[in-house]
Amino acid sequence: MRISILAAALAYASAVSGTLTWTLQKASNPTADQSEAYTRIEAAMTKAVTRYHKYTQANKTIRVYYAPGVPTAEANYNGDLRFGSDRSYMTERTAMHEISHTLGVGQTAAFDQKCAANNWPTATPLLRSWDGASAKINCGGGHFWPYGLNYESEWSETNGNRHVQLVDAMLKDGM
Repeated sequence: MRISILAAALAYASAVSGTLTWTLQKASNPTADQSEAYTRIEAAMTKAVTRYHKYTQANKTIRVYYAPGVPTAEANYNGDLRFGSDRSYMTERTAMHEISHTLGVGQTAAFDQKCAANNWPTATPLLRSWDGASAKINCGGGHFWPYGLNYESEWSETNGNRHVQLVDAMLKDGM
């Protein structure tokens, strides 16, 4: 049974293509600080969206901003994503985590209801194919774990791929 679940997950992962689009809103005459931030944000977003395109069919237009007053980074379901001035958050991991918020993680009533009921008929079997039969999706504070990429210490290539696959499964579950 476990082999068939893994085979299905691999087939699923290789057969998807997303249509996330993003634009970075830039000052017409940027300061040195803004220019450096734009370069880092563009690199992070390019990597994150490339990974999302590999593993999801999600559709979203995302407007990205450099907002120095934001302590880390933040995003919402309307598609706005903001990076603050702390360069340590201008990473692929942060961009992926924030993109998940634009897709509904922690931003929709459906997410909250699914979390409260632990009702993820597609996402839970996928998680269990990786982490074993007792694995479950945990939610709190507008986030999920495992694979929510909530902290830089959670980052790895494997966890990045699993994050996107899990978000895509949550979308299929009606998030």
